[in-house]
Amino acid sequence: MTLHLSLAPLVSLVAGILILVFPRLLSTIVALYLIVIGILGLLGIHQLRL
Repeated sequence: MTLHLSLAPLVSLVAGILILVFPRLLSTIVALYLIVIGILGLLGIHQLRL
């Protein structure tokens, strides 16, 4: 059995957990997520697998 993890859902899960634990980090986490996803999209790494 092979397990494939995509980067975007993993980052989303971690960001969601952090927002639940530290609600004041919402804007920072959202901004960092958008920056990371934007850079990966520009570099053409939107299907990065771990």
